[in-house]
Amino acid sequence: MTTRKANVFKKAKYAEHQLVYLLKSNNREAFEFLYDNYSPSLYGVILKVVKSEETAADVLQDTFLKIWKNIDTYHSEKGTLFTWILNVARNTAIDKLRVEVKSEKLVKLHSIDEEVYSSLSFSPAHITMDLKSIVEGLLPERRALIDLVYFQGYTHEEAAEYLCLPLGTVKSRIRKALQELREIFAVQNLNLNAA
Repeated sequence: MTTRKANVFKKAKYAEHQLVYLLKSNNREAFEFLYDNYSPSLYGVILKVVKSEETAADVLQDTFLKIWKNIDTYHSEKGTLFTWILNVARNTAIDKLRVEVKSEKLVKLHSIDEEVYSSLSFSPAHITMDLKSIVEGLLPERRALIDLVYFQGYTHEEAAEYLCLPLGTVKSRIRKALQELREIFAVQNLNLNAA
């Protein structure tokens, strides 16, 4: 009898506001309903991004874990629940690709001959460290955007979406951060040329 009730409950349709309320209350049946009804659509979107069924299955699980952990950040004023979880899935898939691309680049960088490194008068790792330490000196809102766009590879639009900021604000803060960095590098170049 309880199995029959559970099956009826799973097949029940929720109004979106009811489903959101139950999800935010950590209702297990609501999450099962969400998974059962939305996972095929999300899987299709993820597969288009990652192009591998095995990776897509992993990303789908990561997506639902993120939804579970971050459901409290969903606000109906900003869009529908489906749009929100679709963005979570898309961003998770893109993040997975970025990690794979970065690890491929690191493997290529590590495979460079030691002889090549010794012939260089500087270390690329040293330059990256200096750049990151300089960026750390920026205002937090500028630093976060520089990190997302230039170190993590986000587009301006993706950074705006990720930080829930208007695109114009993102572009303005990045422009100001770049101006500040140019000034810092100009001063450093003057000091290097004087030495």
